[in-house]
Amino acid sequence: MKCQVKVKAYAPGRVNIIGEHTDYNQGYVLPMAVNMGILLTAQKRRDKLVNIYANNLDQRASFSLNKLAPGKSKNWPDYIAGICWALQEEGYKLSGADLDFGGNIPIAAGLSSSAALEVAAAAAFSYLNGLNIPEKKLALLSQKAENEYIGVRCGIMDQFASALSIKDCALFLDCRSLEYEHIPLDLGEHVFMIIDSRIKRSLAASAYNRRREECAEALTMINKSTGLQKISLREVSLQEIEKARPFMLPELYNRACFVIKENKRVLDAVKAFKHGDLQACGSLINQSHEGLRRLYEVSCKEVDMIVDAAQSFRGVLGARMTGAGFGGCVVALVRRERVEKLQERILEKTRVTSAKEPHFYITDPADGLKVTEVFTMGSP
Repeated sequence: MKCQVKVKAYAPGRVNIIGEHTDYNQGYVLPMAVNMGILLTAQKRRDKLVNIYANNLDQRASFSLNKLAPGKSKNWPDYIAGICWALQEEGYKLSGADLDFGGNIPIAAGLSSSAALEVAAAAAFSYLNGLNIPEKKLALLSQKAENEYIGVRCGIMDQFASALSIKDCALFLDCRSLEYEHIPLDLGEHVFMIIDSRIKRSLAASAYNRRREECAEALTMINKSTGLQKISLREVSLQEIEKARPFMLPELYNRACFVIKENKRVLDAVKAFKHGDLQACGSLINQSHEGLRRLYEVSCKEVDMIVDAAQSFRGVLGARMTGAGFGGCVVALVRRERVEKLQERILEKTRVTSAKEPHFYITDPADGLKVTEVFTMGSP
């Protein structure tokens, strides 16, 4: 009698404390996992069929492992199909599976629900097929699936944060070397509040991918006008950008300036958290939003209104948009005793402007990926 294993893979979403749009420029990021995630249950099949049930949507989908090819569809089953494709492209042999999943991450809010689903699915297929793929490799394969199968050219931050975070720490990641460090977050009387604007990020691929293109164009102009051979904006100094400025379109200059300054803010924030200087961290968070609003131009009026309301509120050390932008969430570092009052202030503002009523979440830095065996089943 053979045994079949049924497993549960839980992967959290993430909120990026600071370091936005730096990951695909080989820069630095400082995310943390949140206490919201995707729970995926999987059982191995003997054939090549993958059946999926999405609990939250009450929808089903199926596909064959023998008929996977990158396309232009970005429906929810494609994220799991993309994981299977990436694993097989890497040379791993897979059997089919019956899956179901659900979660409590707001969709399209900038908290990386897609990365959580990818990481959970990758871990489940790894476990069921006895592949023992390390978490770092699972994150890289999840990024490959999103880049090449889904067609969204995301950086590595989201998948790394979901796979490798640990409780009570932020994840300081060098997106070029992929070296990372867990930074303890001693928040004292403060907590991170996530404010979901409920403005869906309709951006998604087009504007995000355009920002990537603009960064590449800016780097090309900097190298061409200065005779340098830099391979990413991470290597460029503000002085070098100024030298190239006469040859660059204003928006390209702004994008490059933001990336360079944001990388420095991440490094400064790591030092500040290590020294327990939350005031300095809050100031850096505020500066990050101003750059995202003015230089990178990825915010929107509804998100700006929430950020302005939070930044001007007593008890808030810092607030900014988080995620790719054009909607989504705001993250604020706020004194715990002032949380309810801040919610009231933001709700007042949104009601006056007839904007959607935001949702609020309080989160501690959470653990990353967890895979557990549920039970074994005998079969003749």
